[in-house]
Amino acid sequence: MNVQGRVFKYGDNVDTDVIIPARYLNISNSKELATHAMEDIDSTFIERVSPGDIIVATKNFGCGSSREHAPRVIKDNGVSCVIASSFARIFYRNAINIGLPILECADAAEAIADGDEVSVDFQTGVIEDLTTGISFQARAFPAFIQNIIDHEGLMNSIKE
Repeated sequence: MNVQGRVFKYGDNVDTDVIIPARYLNISNSKELATHAMEDIDSTFIERVSPGDIIVATKNFGCGSSREHAPRVIKDNGVSCVIASSFARIFYRNAINIGLPILECADAAEAIADGDEVSVDFQTGVIEDLTTGISFQARAFPAFIQNIIDHEGLMNSIKE
């Protein structure tokens, strides 16, 4: 599977309270909840994000609480992939469980700039910055994780 999109770039330690502020967690409608994604770190994110866009961040993306809402609102906004130098472990697992592709690649996370156009091949782990022409190599997903991603989440892959 390949994706291509415009980059939203963030720095270190983007925590789950920034991805989806706790003050909105009483909203049960997932589409409405998603309208508050990233608003404390990027107030224009919701206005600018388009299906297929990609989030790139540096170290420890998704740190903080273990809420599954964080990767969910990212996915519900049409983000096709998150690339970071590293992820908080619980965010990493929650993202896979809901079928949000994430890749760890420090070189890509440092080099790719906000607004760049990026292509990702999940089978090979190749990340290409189409704006600069530079390619990066991330570790491709093992087959069992790719199966979860392909089925849009763990529960769907189990049903299959």
